[in-house]
Amino acid sequence: MEFLDRTAELARLDRLNRSAEGGLAVVWGRRRIGKTRVLLEWVERNQGVYWMADESSAPEQRRSFSEALELRIPGFSSVDYRDWPSLLARLARDGAAANFRGPIVIDELPYAVATAPELPAALQRFVDHDGKAAKQTLALAGSSQRMMQGLVLDSNAPLWGRARETLALRPLPIAFLGRALGFTDPADIVTAWATWGGIPRYWELAAGLPTREAVYDLVLDPMGPLFDEPSRLLMEEFPSATVLRPLLDAIGAGCHRVSEIGGRVGQPATSLARPLMRLQDMDLVARETPFGEPPRSTKRSLYTIADPFLRLWFSVVGPRRSVLMQVPREARLRYYDAQAARLVETTWEELCRQSVPALAGALGGQYGVAQRYWSGHQAEWDIVAERQGEEGSLVGEAKWWHTPGPGDASKAVQALLDRPLPPGLKGPVTRVLFVREAPATSVPSSIRVVTAADIVAPSA
Repeated sequence: MEFLDRTAELARLDRLNRSAEGGLAVVWGRRRIGKTRVLLEWVERNQGVYWMADESSAPEQRRSFSEALELRIPGFSSVDYRDWPSLLARLARDGAAANFRGPIVIDELPYAVATAPELPAALQRFVDHDGKAAKQTLALAGSSQRMMQGLVLDSNAPLWGRARETLALRPLPIAFLGRALGFTDPADIVTAWATWGGIPRYWELAAGLPTREAVYDLVLDPMGPLFDEPSRLLMEEFPSATVLRPLLDAIGAGCHRVSEIGGRVGQPATSLARPLMRLQDMDLVARETPFGEPPRSTKRSLYTIADPFLRLWFSVVGPRRSVLMQVPREARLRYYDAQAARLVETTWEELCRQSVPALAGALGGQYGVAQRYWSGHQAEWDIVAERQGEEGSLVGEAKWWHTPGPGDASKAVQALLDRPLPPGLKGPVTRVLFVREAPATSVPSSIRVVTAADIVAPSA
């Protein structure tokens, strides 16, 4: 698959590499997010060195790293380095002599640290002294978000405060999905997003196949590369996060409140704050609060699976892995078909909220981050946001009719007009109907309509 987007991330890395002083960058992101691809693109365009750590011994890893450096510093691998400080000291000395300032990328750093716990302190000395004197650019990267964030955000960590760039890679926007998979119909793109989300590796695996066929080949077939994907994501985290799997099973089964999750897994709700926070840090779970409620103090939070692909997996595969290993193709697809419509509807609502800040033209103004609204027996709203720069609010409903009936649009419009508004909205209120495609019936001028074409457009 061609390299897509990441313009902002590469611009920041390029700026660091062009600076006269060099410096340290720290990059992290969940597995499959495209971190390695970004770093390889950066290294290639700047004639740098890329090295990925693995589970081998510390001496073997130093040999491997020195061979990678040999590409830019002739003779570097001819020495058997007894420890990391001696290797890094020579890197600075010989790099300066060869006029090589980098970038130098150490990927999957947690693996190297596991076999050499002294490495962070050695890297600190390199960044503070030898590397700084040689004006070299060093990037440290890893998929273990807990460890990578700890390197720069924990005040007790050796590298705290030393990074000039800290990049957390996020999923790619939906605007690039059609191009990656060869889809042009906005409905097909939204359906694919409800399956793969914004994870580039999933796009690469699914390219060239209709979504339903790709789901079978990659996910439902026990020999498919994504049949055990969540287990791999948790196992490859450092340290392993496999103990968190029951929480994902519970949330995927429809338990969204802490009390429900605790009841499902047999643990007191008071013991779940830390593990749920770790799942949030890994971008696997999202904590949702109602519009207008302070996020820190509200007790009405809901927890959801953050990634569309994982929502699909925990809805279809997770509860019945053993069954899927025994039944034929048609039966496996029936399990998927039973959930597919609901998954698309859920993802469409989420996409509509996420897209609000980028839809100033379609919405007639700039709005901030959108949230859902719910409170006891009061009317619920799919999308609520405040206008930026002036008083005003937006309320909206997201509808994805797979087979729209003749009166569906009229009923949705009337509901938008009749439903009581959330309390505390400021200024004039704009009502918006988010739909798959523009309704065939006329819509009052007081209601704005946003379609799938608006949301998947590259300008979004």
